[in-house]
Amino acid sequence: MDILQNFAILEGPDGSGTSTQMELLKQRFAAAAPGRPVLHTTAEPTGGELGQCIRRALKGELPLRPETLARLFAADRGEHLYGKGGIVERANRGELVVCDRYVPSSLVYQGLECGEELPRSLNSPFPAPRLIIFFDLDPRIAAERIKDRGEREIYEYLEFQIKVRDRYLSLLPVFRAQGSAIVCLDASRRPEEVAAELWAALKTLPALGGQLMRSTGTTGRGS
Repeated sequence: MDILQNFAILEGPDGSGTSTQMELLKQRFAAAAPGRPVLHTTAEPTGGELGQCIRRALKGELPLRPETLARLFAADRGEHLYGKGGIVERANRGELVVCDRYVPSSLVYQGLECGEELPRSLNSPFPAPRLIIFFDLDPRIAAERIKDRGEREIYEYLEFQIKVRDRYLSLLPVFRAQGSAIVCLDASRRPEEVAAELWAALKTLPALGGQLMRSTGTTGRGS
C-alpha cells in the first residue's frame, strides 16, 4: 500500500477530543515563528456536497442504508484526496496535512454496520497516512462528554461506542503492518497534555524535519 508522506490522521471514538486537538494545533501554528511549513487541517466528512449529504445522514435527517453511507464516504474521500487542492496535492508539495478521520473510521463504523468487506473494498485504493494518532478513551467517559453537546448523531450511544473502541484496537495492528506509524494517546487527560504529545508525534513527519517512526505509545483498555 502506498504511504502518503506528510499526512497524519486523528482517529478515535466519538467524544475523544479530536476536534478540540485540531483547534489547538491550528492555534500553535498561528503563533509560530515565520518559516514553519504550511499546515493544512481538514476533516471527513468534508464540507462539500457529498460530505454535507453524509452529515445529514449522521444526524438522522436523511435515512440511508449502511451500504449507501459506506459508498458515500468513499466517494467523498476520493474527492478529498485527489480533487484540486486536495490532500495528495498538498502533502506532495511539502505541506503538513492533518485530517480528523479517514479510512480507519470507515472500516470501524461502516464495518460494524454493514460488514467488513464493502468498506474494505471501497477504501483499498486509497493511500495510507504516514501517521495515525489514536485518541483512546473509555466509552463511558466519551458518553458523558457527548451528553454535553445537546445534539447526538446516529452512532453516539454507549453500546455502539464500546464496539467502536474494540474495533479500533483490533485494526490498529493491521495499519501498522501496512506501514503506517501508530501513536496511541490517553484522551482522558487535560487537553494541554494531549496536545503536547500530539505535537511530539507530528514532529516525526518529514514536513517538520522528522524521521520515520513505526509506532509508539500504548493503548490501555480502560475500565
